[in-house]
Amino acid sequence: MVSKALAKYIRSLHQRKYRQRHAAFLVEGAKSVLELLGSGLEVEHLLATPAFAPQLASPRHPPVQLATEDELTQLGTLQTNAAALAVVRRPPEVPLLPTLPAGRLVLALDNVADPGNLGTLWRLADWYGLPGVVLSENCADPYNPKAVAASMGAFGRVPVWADVDLAAWLSSLPAGIGVYGADLEGDNVHKLHLQPAGVLVMGSESHGLSPDVAARLTRRLHIPHGPGGRAESLNVAVSAAILLDNFFRNS
Repeated sequence: MVSKALAKYIRSLHQRKYRQRHAAFLVEGAKSVLELLGSGLEVEHLLATPAFAPQLASPRHPPVQLATEDELTQLGTLQTNAAALAVVRRPPEVPLLPTLPAGRLVLALDNVADPGNLGTLWRLADWYGLPGVVLSENCADPYNPKAVAASMGAFGRVPVWADVDLAAWLSSLPAGIGVYGADLEGDNVHKLHLQPAGVLVMGSESHGLSPDVAARLTRRLHIPHGPGGRAESLNVAVSAAILLDNFFRNS
Protein backbone atom coordinates (compact mmCIF):
# COMPACT_ATOMS: atom_id res chain seq x y z
CA MET A 1 0.00 0.00 0.00
CA VAL A 2 1.51 3.33 -1.08
CA SER A 3 1.14 6.10 1.50
CA LYS A 4 -0.97 9.16 0.68
CA ALA A 5 2.04 11.45 1.10
CA LEU A 6 4.18 9.46 -1.34
CA ALA A 7 1.31 9.14 -3.80
CA LYS A 8 0.80 12.92 -3.74
CA TYR A 9 4.52 13.52 -4.28
CA ILE A 10 4.70 11.10 -7.22
CA ARG A 11 1.66 12.61 -8.89
CA SER A 12 3.08 16.10 -8.49
CA LEU A 13 6.02 15.07 -10.67
CA HIS A 14 3.69 14.80 -13.65
CA GLN A 15 4.00 18.60 -13.79
CA ARG A 16 7.12 20.46 -14.90
CA LYS A 17 7.00 23.03 -12.10
CA TYR A 18 7.16 20.33 -9.42
CA ARG A 19 9.88 18.41 -11.25
CA GLN A 20 11.90 21.61 -11.19
CA ARG A 21 11.00 22.42 -7.58
CA HIS A 22 11.98 18.98 -6.29
CA ALA A 23 14.79 18.36 -8.81
CA ALA A 24 13.26 14.92 -9.39
CA PHE A 25 11.50 13.01 -12.16
CA LEU A 26 9.70 9.72 -12.85
CA VAL A 27 10.96 6.62 -14.58
CA GLU A 28 8.26 4.08 -15.44
CA GLY A 29 7.98 0.57 -16.83
CA ALA A 30 10.13 -2.52 -16.73
CA LYS A 31 12.76 -1.64 -19.33
CA SER A 32 13.25 1.97 -18.26
CA VAL A 33 13.56 1.12 -14.56
CA LEU A 34 16.06 -1.66 -15.28
CA GLU A 35 18.06 0.81 -17.42
CA LEU A 36 17.89 3.27 -14.54
CA LEU A 37 19.36 0.82 -12.05
CA GLY A 38 22.34 0.33 -14.36
CA SER A 39 23.06 4.06 -14.41
CA GLY A 40 24.66 6.24 -11.79
CA LEU A 41 21.51 8.25 -11.09
CA GLU A 42 20.27 8.58 -7.52
CA VAL A 43 16.97 6.83 -6.84
CA GLU A 44 14.69 8.33 -4.17
CA HIS A 45 11.85 5.83 -4.25
CA LEU A 46 11.45 2.49 -5.99
CA LEU A 47 8.03 0.88 -6.35
CA ALA A 48 7.29 -2.47 -7.98
CA THR A 49 4.75 -5.22 -8.17
CA PRO A 50 5.51 -8.35 -6.10
CA ALA A 51 6.19 -10.29 -9.31
CA PHE A 52 8.74 -7.75 -10.62
CA ALA A 53 10.36 -6.69 -7.33
CA PRO A 54 12.99 -9.52 -7.18
CA GLN A 55 14.63 -8.11 -10.31
CA LEU A 56 15.27 -4.78 -8.58
CA ALA A 57 16.94 -5.81 -5.34
CA SER A 58 20.24 -3.92 -4.99
CA PRO A 59 22.22 -2.51 -2.04
CA ARG A 60 22.91 0.61 -4.14
CA HIS A 61 19.27 1.68 -4.17
CA PRO A 62 16.48 2.16 -1.62
CA PRO A 63 14.39 -0.87 -0.67
CA VAL A 64 11.62 -1.75 -3.09
CA GLN A 65 8.14 -0.73 -1.95
CA LEU A 66 5.50 -3.15 -3.12
CA ALA A 67 2.54 -1.81 -5.07
CA THR A 68 -0.23 -3.27 -7.17
CA GLU A 69 -0.51 -2.85 -10.92
CA ASP A 70 -3.48 -0.55 -10.38
CA GLU A 71 -1.49 1.64 -7.97
CA LEU A 72 1.44 1.97 -10.36
CA THR A 73 -0.89 2.83 -13.23
CA GLN A 74 -2.78 5.40 -11.19
CA LEU A 75 0.40 7.00 -9.87
CA GLY A 76 2.23 7.18 -13.18
CA THR A 77 1.58 8.34 -16.71
CA LEU A 78 1.55 5.04 -18.62
CA GLN A 79 -1.73 3.50 -19.73
CA THR A 80 -0.74 0.34 -17.87
CA ASN A 81 2.23 -0.50 -15.68
CA ALA A 82 2.65 -4.06 -14.47
CA ALA A 83 6.27 -3.70 -13.37
CA ALA A 84 7.82 -0.72 -11.63
CA LEU A 85 8.06 3.03 -11.08
CA ALA A 86 10.93 5.08 -9.65
CA VAL A 87 11.41 8.62 -8.40
CA VAL A 88 14.87 9.78 -9.45
CA ARG A 89 16.99 12.77 -8.55
CA ARG A 90 17.73 15.01 -11.51
CA PRO A 91 21.47 14.75 -12.26
CA PRO A 92 23.59 17.86 -11.62
CA GLU A 93 24.23 19.72 -14.85
CA VAL A 94 27.86 19.84 -15.89
CA PRO A 95 29.13 23.08 -17.47
CA LEU A 96 28.49 23.55 -21.17
CA LEU A 97 31.95 24.30 -22.53
CA PRO A 98 32.25 26.34 -25.74
CA THR A 99 35.15 24.11 -26.82
CA LEU A 100 33.08 20.90 -26.62
CA PRO A 101 32.18 20.72 -30.34
CA ALA A 102 35.79 21.18 -31.50
CA GLY A 103 36.47 17.45 -31.70
CA ARG A 104 33.05 15.83 -31.31
CA LEU A 105 29.58 16.30 -32.73
CA VAL A 106 26.98 17.82 -30.41
CA LEU A 107 23.24 17.74 -31.09
CA ALA A 108 21.33 20.96 -30.37
CA LEU A 109 17.54 21.28 -30.43
CA ASP A 110 15.72 24.53 -31.15
CA ASN A 111 12.09 24.73 -30.08
CA VAL A 112 11.44 20.98 -30.17
CA ALA A 113 8.32 21.15 -28.05
CA ASP A 114 7.05 17.58 -28.34
CA PRO A 115 8.49 15.47 -25.48
CA GLY A 116 8.22 12.25 -27.49
CA ASN A 117 10.33 13.73 -30.29
CA LEU A 118 12.81 15.11 -27.78
CA GLY A 119 13.17 11.70 -26.13
CA THR A 120 13.71 10.00 -29.50
CA LEU A 121 16.40 12.56 -30.40
CA TRP A 122 18.03 11.91 -27.02
CA ARG A 123 18.02 8.20 -27.89
CA LEU A 124 19.70 8.98 -31.22
CA ALA A 125 22.43 10.90 -29.39
CA ASP A 126 22.97 7.81 -27.25
CA TRP A 127 23.12 5.53 -30.33
CA TYR A 128 25.79 7.64 -32.01
CA GLY A 129 27.77 8.23 -28.82
CA LEU A 130 27.34 12.00 -28.78
CA PRO A 131 28.69 13.82 -25.71
CA GLY A 132 25.39 15.54 -25.02
CA VAL A 133 22.30 17.38 -26.24
CA VAL A 134 21.81 21.15 -25.96
CA LEU A 135 18.21 22.34 -25.57
CA SER A 136 16.98 25.83 -26.29
CA GLU A 137 14.82 27.67 -23.77
CA ASN A 138 11.61 26.79 -25.62
CA CYS A 139 12.18 23.04 -25.85
CA ALA A 140 10.13 20.46 -23.98
CA ASP A 141 11.30 19.44 -20.54
CA PRO A 142 13.72 16.51 -21.03
CA TYR A 143 12.46 15.01 -17.75
CA ASN A 144 8.84 14.93 -18.90
CA PRO A 145 7.77 11.28 -18.45
CA LYS A 146 7.11 10.94 -22.20
CA ALA A 147 10.61 12.18 -23.04
CA VAL A 148 12.18 9.89 -20.45
CA ALA A 149 10.28 6.87 -21.81
CA ALA A 150 11.12 7.69 -25.44
CA SER A 151 14.82 8.10 -24.61
CA MET A 152 15.00 4.35 -23.88
CA GLY A 153 17.61 4.72 -21.16
CA ALA A 154 19.55 7.64 -22.68
CA PHE A 155 18.40 9.71 -19.69
CA GLY A 156 21.00 7.86 -17.62
CA ARG A 157 23.85 7.98 -20.14
CA VAL A 158 23.78 11.18 -22.21
CA PRO A 159 23.92 14.62 -20.55
CA VAL A 160 21.48 17.35 -21.53
CA TRP A 161 21.92 21.07 -21.13
CA ALA A 162 18.47 22.62 -20.87
CA ASP A 163 17.16 26.20 -21.15
CA VAL A 164 20.19 27.38 -23.13
CA ASP A 165 20.16 30.64 -25.10
CA LEU A 166 21.06 28.73 -28.24
CA ALA A 167 21.88 31.71 -30.47
CA ALA A 168 24.17 33.19 -27.81
CA TRP A 169 25.92 29.86 -27.21
CA LEU A 170 26.50 29.30 -30.93
CA SER A 171 27.92 32.82 -31.18
CA SER A 172 30.35 32.04 -28.36
CA LEU A 173 31.89 29.03 -30.12
CA PRO A 174 35.47 29.35 -31.34
CA ALA A 175 36.00 30.31 -34.96
CA GLY A 176 36.08 27.34 -37.29
CA ILE A 177 33.48 25.23 -35.45
CA GLY A 178 30.95 23.92 -37.94
CA VAL A 179 27.30 24.66 -37.16
CA TYR A 180 24.97 22.60 -39.36
CA GLY A 181 21.23 22.71 -39.86
CA ALA A 182 18.61 21.28 -42.20
CA ASP A 183 17.40 23.51 -45.03
CA LEU A 184 15.48 22.76 -48.24
CA GLU A 185 17.90 25.05 -50.07
CA GLY A 186 20.99 23.48 -48.49
CA ASP A 187 23.67 21.17 -49.88
CA ASN A 188 22.69 17.59 -50.74
CA VAL A 189 23.86 15.72 -47.64
CA HIS A 190 24.47 12.52 -49.62
CA LYS A 191 27.14 14.23 -51.72
CA LEU A 192 29.15 15.58 -48.78
CA HIS A 193 31.92 13.99 -46.74
CA LEU A 194 31.05 15.18 -43.26
CA GLN A 195 33.10 14.53 -40.15
CA PRO A 196 31.50 14.04 -36.69
CA ALA A 197 32.55 17.35 -35.14
CA GLY A 198 30.72 20.62 -34.59
CA VAL A 199 27.04 21.20 -33.82
CA LEU A 200 24.02 19.76 -35.62
CA VAL A 201 20.98 21.94 -34.90
CA MET A 202 17.49 20.55 -35.40
CA GLY A 203 14.41 22.77 -35.26
CA SER A 204 10.72 22.15 -34.76
CA GLU A 205 8.75 20.46 -37.52
CA SER A 206 6.24 23.29 -37.79
CA HIS A 207 8.57 26.31 -37.65
CA GLY A 208 12.08 25.06 -38.39
CA LEU A 209 14.98 26.94 -36.87
CA SER A 210 14.37 30.31 -35.24
CA PRO A 211 15.86 33.20 -37.26
CA ASP A 212 18.57 34.02 -34.69
CA VAL A 213 19.74 30.39 -34.64
CA ALA A 214 19.50 29.94 -38.41
CA ALA A 215 21.69 33.02 -38.87
CA ARG A 216 24.51 31.24 -37.04
CA LEU A 217 24.67 28.19 -39.31
CA THR A 218 27.91 27.74 -41.20
CA ARG A 219 26.47 25.08 -43.52
CA ARG A 220 22.94 24.14 -44.49
CA LEU A 221 22.13 20.51 -45.26
CA HIS A 222 19.37 19.14 -47.47
CA ILE A 223 17.96 15.60 -47.43
CA PRO A 224 16.82 14.94 -51.01
CA HIS A 225 13.71 12.99 -51.92
CA GLY A 226 14.17 9.52 -53.31
CA PRO A 227 13.02 8.86 -56.89
CA GLY A 228 9.30 9.49 -57.00
CA GLY A 229 9.21 10.72 -53.37
CA ARG A 230 6.48 13.27 -52.73
CA ALA A 231 6.26 13.62 -48.92
CA GLU A 232 6.17 17.26 -47.90
CA SER A 233 8.35 16.84 -44.81
CA LEU A 234 10.04 14.43 -42.42
CA ASN A 235 9.62 14.01 -38.69
CA VAL A 236 12.41 15.89 -36.88
CA ALA A 237 13.81 12.70 -35.33
CA VAL A 238 13.82 10.92 -38.70
CA SER A 239 15.64 13.90 -40.26
CA ALA A 240 18.18 13.92 -37.44
CA ALA A 241 18.80 10.18 -37.87
CA ILE A 242 19.52 10.61 -41.59
CA LEU A 243 21.84 13.55 -41.01
CA LEU A 244 23.68 11.89 -38.11
CA ASP A 245 24.25 8.78 -40.20
CA ASN A 246 25.91 10.92 -42.86
CA PHE A 247 28.21 12.51 -40.27
CA PHE A 248 29.35 9.10 -39.05
CA ARG A 249 29.29 7.22 -42.37
CA ASN A 250 32.96 7.88 -43.13
CA SER A 251 34.31 8.03 -39.58
